[in-house]
Amino acid sequence: MKRNGLKLKTVGDVTYVFDLTRKKYLVLTPEEKVRQTFIHYLLDVLGYSLSLLRTELPTSYHGLAKRTDILVFDQKGQPYMLVECKAADVKITSKVVEQASRYNVNLQAPYLCVTNGSSTFCFHIDFENQKTTQIRELPLPQV
Repeated sequence: MKRNGLKLKTVGDVTYVFDLTRKKYLVLTPEEKVRQTFIHYLLDVLGYSLSLLRTELPTSYHGLAKRTDILVFDQKGQPYMLVECKAADVKITSKVVEQASRYNVNLQAPYLCVTNGSSTFCFHIDFENQKTTQIRELPLPQV
């Protein structure tokens, strides 16, 4: 069954969603719904290539193992945009943005986005000049 572009299946009383990036079904938690909806937006509306998207990619911050929600790569295979997803009922606060920023310390993606599905904030990060600027629209794929 498809709903809002998401491929869903129910086994017993548990609903699963198909993750295009990992090519498998995952339990449809509130955060997973936001992540999968955002992936479809990146692919279907903005025109990103599925081959450039990764989910739950391991990273670290001060020796602590972490996982990215969505990491988009550029055509050269370099991190381009890090996306932190929260459940729809989680308010996007400065703490959420700081969390995503910490994940990006090692990745050095020039774009950082945080979303709960209804509110999305995106930033351009100039690492060389140590300057972060909020931008109005998500960056388009590089050609």
